[in-house]
Amino acid sequence: MRVDAFDFALPPERIALRPASPRDSARLLVAKGGHLEDRCVAELPQLLRLGDTLVFNDTRVIPAQLEGRRGDARIGATLHKREGPRAWRAFIRNARRVREGDRIDFGEGVTAVAGGRDEEGSVLLRFEGEEPVELLLERAGRMPLPPYIAGRRAADERDAEDYQTMFAREEGAVAAPTAALHFTPRLMAALAEAGIRHETLTLHVGAGTFLPVKAEETADHRMHSEWGRIEPAVAVRLNAARAAGGRLVAVGTTSLRLLESAADEGGRVRPFEGDTAIFITPGYRFRAIDGLITNFHLPRSTLFMLVSALMGLETMQAAYAHAIEKGYRFYSYGDASLLLPG
Repeated sequence: MRVDAFDFALPPERIALRPASPRDSARLLVAKGGHLEDRCVAELPQLLRLGDTLVFNDTRVIPAQLEGRRGDARIGATLHKREGPRAWRAFIRNARRVREGDRIDFGEGVTAVAGGRDEEGSVLLRFEGEEPVELLLERAGRMPLPPYIAGRRAADERDAEDYQTMFAREEGAVAAPTAALHFTPRLMAALAEAGIRHETLTLHVGAGTFLPVKAEETADHRMHSEWGRIEPAVAVRLNAARAAGGRLVAVGTTSLRLLESAADEGGRVRPFEGDTAIFITPGYRFRAIDGLITNFHLPRSTLFMLVSALMGLETMQAAYAHAIEKGYRFYSYGDASLLLPG
């Protein structure tokens, strides 16, 4: 399909710069088939069914934004994928000033040596010393806000908490699984009381999720890869829930992509550990999930293509037009949607 089929105009004032407070007070656009309904995230216990299972991503965002120098040149680095105990792939600002073998000083005693570039243009950084890289980043790194927020305000102390979900446990993401930002202990208790279960998996979200689609045709786009894991016991419980008639509802496109990567042709979720570069566009047959809770995505993005594959492009175009008209807040800190196909 042509990429411009997934374009739409978004007024800049619709981009959320802070999350709703409290988190579960965010608005929720429910799309069930072609029907749209304006609700609130706190109403999810009434909108889901007894026996349904919500699947969350428990990745934790690390302070992956670094500012440093190579000689007199100022260098910015956004880590996006771990390649080893002391090596990370990074997108580099002012990359023309960095060559293989150059040493970059990020301050606070944190230095790294640049390696080669990959096909996406990212540079391999090998951090020097013996301290765990996580400790180095705690000293020298900043929370990596999405570019559409970072371009309008600087990250601050609030973001250290605001940009983590209540499920964040496994360190390694450089972007939050933002659909789960809306969930609170109060909401989780209400969901449990309504007989709605939850499970967690891990997908370390990379900065590649924000890369624009430069191809004119979706078939020509090269999808970035991310590392994920589904534990065997989790897979067993997910399959049992579905066999008993419950629905699997992914919370966030990251959870959905990993579940679909792990599912076999019959829809059974298998244990999984490794990279996935699954790219879901209209025409894809979903195997593992029955619904999705997700925020509102960028035009021409792989994530808008994904939700269009789930619900149909015309349905999502109508849903987004409705959300813009009704003043919904978009992107990472914005409002949410509950998408139930058919």
